[in-house]
Amino acid sequence: MLLEGKKILIMGIRNKWSIAFGIAKSAYENGAKLIFTYMGEENKEKIEELTKEFEGSKSYVLDGASEDELVKTVFTKIKKENGKVDGIVHAIAHANTEDLHNDFIYTSKEGFSHANDVSAYSFVLVARIAKELDMLNENASLVTLTYHGSTKVLEGYNVMGVAKAALEASVRYLADNLGKESIRVNAVSAGPIKTLSAKGIKDFSSVLTVVEEKSPLHRNVTTIQVGNVATFLLSNMSDAITGQIIYADSGYNIMGI
Repeated sequence: MLLEGKKILIMGIRNKWSIAFGIAKSAYENGAKLIFTYMGEENKEKIEELTKEFEGSKSYVLDGASEDELVKTVFTKIKKENGKVDGIVHAIAHANTEDLHNDFIYTSKEGFSHANDVSAYSFVLVARIAKELDMLNENASLVTLTYHGSTKVLEGYNVMGVAKAALEASVRYLADNLGKESIRVNAVSAGPIKTLSAKGIKDFSSVLTVVEEKSPLHRNVTTIQVGNVATFLLSNMSDAITGQIIYADSGYNIMGI
C-alpha cells in the first residue's frame, strides 16, 4: 500500500460527495492514518459520522484556514496529539455567490480579497505554520486542489479562477522554498465534479456535458479517481515530482476546442 504507516492531514472535508472525501477514501485504503480539519463546531456530529469508516482517524475544528493564529493553535494541538505528519491535503476554497453569478468585472474589492484569502493565501499559511512548528516529517508532501478555470475563461468561475491562478503560482514558489528540506508541493487540477461547491457555478451541468463530449476519454472524473492521483502525490512513488499542476480531468485540458 502506497501510504502504509503515513499520517495524512486532510483539510476541508465537508460531505461524502467532496473531493476531500474521495482523497480520504483512497489514502485510507492505501494504509494512511487520517487526521481531518473542518469548519463549524456545529458540524461535529456530521463529520464524525462521515469519517467513522476511517478507523483511528481524528477530526479538529478550524474555523479560519486563512487566520494565522487559528491555524497555529489547531496545528499545535494536532502535533501534540498525533506527532508529525507525512502529508497535508489542502481542500479549501470559497468565493461569494454574487461574484460567481455576476460578470467578473463587477467583482467587489471585498469579494476579490475574500476569494484569494481563503482559496490561495490559506495554503501558503498552512505550509508556513507547518514548517514553523516542525510538523512535517522528512520527505513530506503537500497537495492542494485547483481547476482548469485558473488558465482559461470559464463562464461562472470568475474570481475563483483568479484565486486558483494565485494558488498555482503559490505551489511553484512553495516548492522552491521547501524543496531544500525535501518537502514536495503539488496541485491536482480535477475535472468538474458535482460537489457542494460546484452548485455555486451557473449552468454547471453544461460543463459536465462538454467534458464528456470533448475530453479524450469521453467521461467525467470521480472523486475517487482524483483521490488516487492525490494518493500518488502523497506517496514516495512521486518523490521526484514537485511544483507541478497534475491534471485529473480525462484529458480535457489538452483540447483546443
